[in-house]
Amino acid sequence: MIKDTHGWLQASDVIPMFPTLVWKMSMNPKLRDAIETKVLTTLESLRRDLPILEYGHGWQSEQTLHQREELQELASCVSDAATSILRFLQIGYKAVEVTGCWATVLAKGAAHKVHSHPNNFLSGVYYVRVHPGSDTINFHDPRKQTHVIRPPVVELTAENTDQVVVRLTNGTLLVFPSYLEHSVDANMSEEERISISFNIMFSSFTETMSKPLW
Repeated sequence: MIKDTHGWLQASDVIPMFPTLVWKMSMNPKLRDAIETKVLTTLESLRRDLPILEYGHGWQSEQTLHQREELQELASCVSDAATSILRFLQIGYKAVEVTGCWATVLAKGAAHKVHSHPNNFLSGVYYVRVHPGSDTINFHDPRKQTHVIRPPVVELTAENTDQVVVRLTNGTLLVFPSYLEHSVDANMSEEERISISFNIMFSSFTETMSKPLW
């Protein structure tokens, strides 16, 4: 609301427009622990012949983890979350599929630069193991034109910031629009930061949704 200090207002309002939403969910402990065991076993197998990650280094797996039998529980949770989000957004087309799913392991000192996930509708991350010093993700303002003028502010708020930091715990599932740029600060903990990322797109997009709207 606008404060009226001179008595000239009859009424005022603030109208939020074009929100960018991030959905944050927590897995129940029993399922979280089961998924963690399967993910760690899978990654141990994939990394068996690789050297231990050095300071500042990271590793990413193949992008087809969702096709592995041992990770079907996680893939099912991701699909359920996507369906619920489409329902929330009142999108009539509900047929979606995971187009890619991969693990990211960051050693101490490793970071992940600002990026987005093109050619998908939704993206997300499931956090298998995070620790104090490696338990956040940064989301960056998608409105590029706001960078043209950057006046100083006296206090950072949700209304004037260009970055939002989300804190995470083991078993956190985040889903967000694929266009939303995000980054990860350097891992300041002594342990590896382990997460599973994924992309989601409408099934048969070219056949059903990509025709001109005019």
